[in-house]
Amino acid sequence: MTDVAYQPVRLADFTELAPDQMQAEAERFRQRMATRHTIRDFAPRPVPRALIETCLATAGTAPSGANHQPWHFAVIGDAVMKQRIRVAAEAEERAFYEGRAGEEWLGALKPLGTDPNKPFLEIAPWLIVVFGQRTSVSADGVTRKNYYVPESVSIATGFLIAALHHAGLATLTHTPSPMGFLNQICGRPANEKPYILLVTGYPAADATIPAYAQMKKPLAEIASFL
Repeated sequence: MTDVAYQPVRLADFTELAPDQMQAEAERFRQRMATRHTIRDFAPRPVPRALIETCLATAGTAPSGANHQPWHFAVIGDAVMKQRIRVAAEAEERAFYEGRAGEEWLGALKPLGTDPNKPFLEIAPWLIVVFGQRTSVSADGVTRKNYYVPESVSIATGFLIAALHHAGLATLTHTPSPMGFLNQICGRPANEKPYILLVTGYPAADATIPAYAQMKKPLAEIASFL
């Protein structure tokens, strides 16, 4: 909406916990999220659409610049569309691995064991393309500029990954570059930019993860208290 006056409403759904409860809840969530792993081995088992919808609704609660919510999630379960996405993504990936990336980038990826082949794009039951909207149309039909789009979309994607993991699904954040082909395949307008191709479903029975991916920096290296 546009030209909406500021109108405060009471914060009615915040629940304060005792300090020991807060610490316990924080630790439980930390432990739960520590079991989240990026995988590339998915099972073809179906996942109900309703479950994906609920997780997307969680993503939609994320904060955003001016509350414009500048995101769109294109959810693909159709086998033909998934096959088209795989073909297009692998074409970009081959160019990446055959020279576009450069030796330093390829060296950084080596411990992860990645390559141009992306069979998971067809095997996993759902692909979610996360688009950021440079502009959007308000409820009264006015085209408006959106603010802090990359930051807002990144936060919403984090919410989505956490929601999918909490629901019992595995995920992979795939970022072929460039990703403009996703606009065409998904029928999205030019004002939208694809940020992430999120793959989700159950892990395969023989799924593996890179040992290197389990090496996380300690708190002392990622945080400072001033």
